[in-house]
Amino acid sequence: MDNIISSFFVKDSLNSEIWSDHDNIEESKMKSEIRDGLLEIANEFIEFLGFDIFVQDVTMTGSLANFNWSDYSDIDLHIIYDFKESGEQEELFKDLFNLKKTIFNSQHDITVKGYEVELYVQDMNEPHMSTGVYSVLYDEWLERPEPKEVKIDKKKIEDKSQQWMDIIDNTIEDLEVGDLENSVEMLDSVKDKIKKFRTSGLEKGGEYSYENLVFKFLRRNGYIQKLFDNKNDLIDKNLSIQENLK
Repeated sequence: MDNIISSFFVKDSLNSEIWSDHDNIEESKMKSEIRDGLLEIANEFIEFLGFDIFVQDVTMTGSLANFNWSDYSDIDLHIIYDFKESGEQEELFKDLFNLKKTIFNSQHDITVKGYEVELYVQDMNEPHMSTGVYSVLYDEWLERPEPKEVKIDKKKIEDKSQQWMDIIDNTIEDLEVGDLENSVEMLDSVKDKIKKFRTSGLEKGGEYSYENLVFKFLRRNGYIQKLFDNKNDLIDKNLSIQENLK
């Protein structure tokens, strides 16, 4: 637990692998080789979509665009698109983008300076909670991060994380392979509760809220993925036809 908790502490400078003038936020810019690589990755994903969209921007956000980066960080690369252009099919396009993102991320293992790249199609009208946002397309800060002292209540984070871990473990223990619908609902219910828990923290206290740090703890120790893996495993088992024993 200590390694994960220590990863939350704020650094004195930006990540030197990604940013030039990393210790001077007023002068810092994304290194040209990083920018060129991220634009190439974004273009590959846009081609993968299989249809033309008007891209408003390509942005990078998350801890690597801020002072709270760590070995657990990944590069959050966002394709900015106006979902209103989809008209009455807006919800259909959102589902399609999410599906394409999942398939692309699962088919590719792309890293930049050792950090995994995660792609996401973001509605240009969607509010962003991050205090560090960089336009990779236009090569400029949209939200320039500021280093600040952050008090982290280690025990509070550990205790709440353990509560969620117990809930996840107990839910998984209670799953019934033969009752797919109910079991999936149980897993989805836990995921929704964790999502609401995190969202409330982001809205009240931003990315350094204890709720968001608890979520990051669960993600970094594998418990968020555990929910997804068990759901997929459950579906696979219910769809499989077992061999007849001879």
